Amino acid sequence: MNPATATGSVSLITQLGRVIYRRATEEVIGMRLKQLIALDHLRANESCLQQGLGQMLMLDPNNCVLLLNDLDEAGYVERRRDPADRRRHIVQITPKGLRALEQAEAKLEALEDEVLGNLDSTERRQLHELLVKALDGQDPA
Repeated sequence: MNPATATGSVSLITQLGRVIYRRATEEVIGMRLKQLIALDHLRANESCLQQGLGQMLMLDPNNCVLLLNDLDEAGYVERRRDPADRRRHIVQITPKGLRALEQAEAKLEALEDEVLGNLDSTERRQLHELLVKALDGQDPA
């Protein structure tokens, strides 16, 4: 699809997302993009229920468990039973996970510089602010 002839902003955002998703590989940023997003959410919220994390990431429960298994195996998260309801798990980022996230974000920032290279710093800031505003209050499910 030619960006100049795209029919709307959502189409352009989708195209840009695909470019980033294809380029933000594990080899480039040190982890999968979904792992980075999960760790970023855990950092922002200190901890969360496994079910809520899966909903935020739009993953079915099985795929969420697989993602968390990988993060747990790497030492990036800890899962523990919720003392209020033993059927649920609470997920928390570890210090190792924080360090890995910071490294991945630095690499992602370099990738962002490449992908958004046609925008100056003011335009990038405006784009960021507009995306935050558009996402504000959206239900991730």
